[in-house]
Amino acid sequence: MSDATQYPLEPNPEQVRLMGEAVLAFVEDFLRDLPELPAFDPARSAALAGALREPAPELGSPLSGLLSTLHAAARDGAASAGPGYLAYVPGGGLYAAALADFLTAAMNKYVTVWQLAPACAQIEATAVRWLCDLFGYPEEARGILTSGGSMANFSAIVTARVARLGESFLDGTVYVTDQTHASCAKAALLAGLPRAHVRAVPAGPDLGMAPDALARMIADDRRAGLRPFLVIGSAGTTNTGAIDPLAELAAVAGKAGAWFHVDAAYGGPFQLTERGRARLRGIELADSITLDPHKALFLPYGTGALLVRDGALLRQAHHMDAAYLQDLGDEDDIPNFTEYSPELTRDFRGLRLWLPIKLHGLDAFRQALDEKLDLAELVHDTLRKNGFEVPWRPSLTAVAFRWVPEEGDADAFNAELLRRVTARGRALLSSTRIDGRYMIRVCVVSHRTHRDRVEELLDIVSETCAALRAEHLA
Repeated sequence: MSDATQYPLEPNPEQVRLMGEAVLAFVEDFLRDLPELPAFDPARSAALAGALREPAPELGSPLSGLLSTLHAAARDGAASAGPGYLAYVPGGGLYAAALADFLTAAMNKYVTVWQLAPACAQIEATAVRWLCDLFGYPEEARGILTSGGSMANFSAIVTARVARLGESFLDGTVYVTDQTHASCAKAALLAGLPRAHVRAVPAGPDLGMAPDALARMIADDRRAGLRPFLVIGSAGTTNTGAIDPLAELAAVAGKAGAWFHVDAAYGGPFQLTERGRARLRGIELADSITLDPHKALFLPYGTGALLVRDGALLRQAHHMDAAYLQDLGDEDDIPNFTEYSPELTRDFRGLRLWLPIKLHGLDAFRQALDEKLDLAELVHDTLRKNGFEVPWRPSLTAVAFRWVPEEGDADAFNAELLRRVTARGRALLSSTRIDGRYMIRVCVVSHRTHRDRVEELLDIVSETCAALRAEHLA
């Protein structure tokens, strides 16, 4: 047993218990208060952040005082774990996943080389296999858990580049749309592709990539001496949740010999639902798929995933021998995750996916996702009924809308409408531009968002819009 006086970094069992109880009480209070916290409260942010700029202390401080500081920090800014966080593509952060992270940090297992923690590495491999099964991927498929969709897209593009272009790749071309997540174009640049070789394919009225336009652009680039090697489809864009015609894009990419990657960071988990499977038809044909379980599987931020149909190609793109690893054997039934990823050292991410699924079962996630699809339909139908312009019926759970005033600047009107709705503190929405128009977005993803909060939001939007219109007419 350690002596906490002589070794302050090693608390004794009694101290461990007391510290744990204090942290648990903090979490209980936070989760209890979360539904009533302001969805966004920027007023105190600058002062609080400024107070936290300080030199590193030589001596320690009591945990109780530090938790008081964190109490304020947890309530600062956006309540991103709460039911009113309806901006961007939110994820609520399951309590079970928080427990998993606590266990992960305490065990501190090194899982990227399987021999050092076979059971934990297998837990992660099993969780990745569950994701592969969701899309009907074969046994030879492999995947990695990443810090998020951006890193997953990066590894996907590197894998496609190596598999389709080899060592000489500067003449390769990539195909996206103006609705594709910006991380895809960014990842292509980081993977060494020239900026001009990331092509924006026109989208149709539904904001999905047009297969005919894609085929023409590929043919034109090939005639120009370039090598089209990668088509990136979207299974849920950030702007509206639009889903590209995945089966048709897979056919065009296959005919061209190009890799077909699907960015399903937002939409992928909806494959669990009947409606989701119908709308994501063709995703199973992808060579690789990006997922963000910290979105529609409700896990804490920092949980992304990349799945690759031919796992050997993922390993080929990332594996490199090192003499200091020679004591560790090759992978057997359990993969060495370091051979499939840019990362050699990182946390045991698999437990935060494995534990909630084992604890709650897939059906609990399916029911929650079906509820979010229903709530998005409610938002769409209610806003249209109340006179708002809502151009696109939601494929997933994002709805873009605006009010078109009889006269005056529609963009300025809607920007002020968004500001006033946010100022009410019950919901945080976001804005975007689509086809040059300023649009307000609501995106229902958090597992803590239910019908009562959505109906309250719709009332706030309608009341605020009516008041703003009256001011303009006065």
